[in-house]
Amino acid sequence: MEYYQQLITEKSFQILQTLKKDSHFILIGGWAVFFYTRALKSKDIDIIIDFAELESLRQKYEIFKNDRLKKYEIKLETTDIDIYLPFYSRLGLPAEIIAEHTLSLEGFIVPKIEILLILKQVAYNGRLGTPKGEKDKIDIFSLLNLKIINWKFYQKLLAENNLPEPQQDLLSLLAQTTEVKEINLNQNQTAKLKKDILINLK
Repeated sequence: MEYYQQLITEKSFQILQTLKKDSHFILIGGWAVFFYTRALKSKDIDIIIDFAELESLRQKYEIFKNDRLKKYEIKLETTDIDIYLPFYSRLGLPAEIIAEHTLSLEGFIVPKIEILLILKQVAYNGRLGTPKGEKDKIDIFSLLNLKIINWKFYQKLLAENNLPEPQQDLLSLLAQTTEVKEINLNQNQTAKLKKDILINLK
């Protein structure tokens, strides 16, 4: 099932492939979720790079600084590239911490799934009530439905970074959600998934 129009996601994927040739980065956001889950493709691209790579990208793209949201941006047709940097950007977890816990997936460097889940939760809470926020919610359940989250590591990350909110927010989201039709998660499947998660979060 597509959340965004296929032509838009295909163009975004082409841009992502070109970006991969131009730069070294950690892929986060919707595309990172897709490579884990193969559920919904993304429209925009979210990456973490260092300042040297940022300067390298300036040679190829017009880059805008967004001081309010502590990120840099590239705008290409229907695709926005959001660029986050260590010791500057606010992602919920520090970019430099994220960089310590990565793996290779489909040829891309992505955060470990527990970190990606936290990042998606932070994004969701910042975009409640918007189409992007709804996509964040679907991405969260796509990750949860893989049933490979190491909940002890998830809780360790939250504790070490003084982040009590994501676990409580996750419990609230689980309580509010009865099904996720976009990823064919029916009521019975959702109820079982919620039960399994709640057992692990005790």
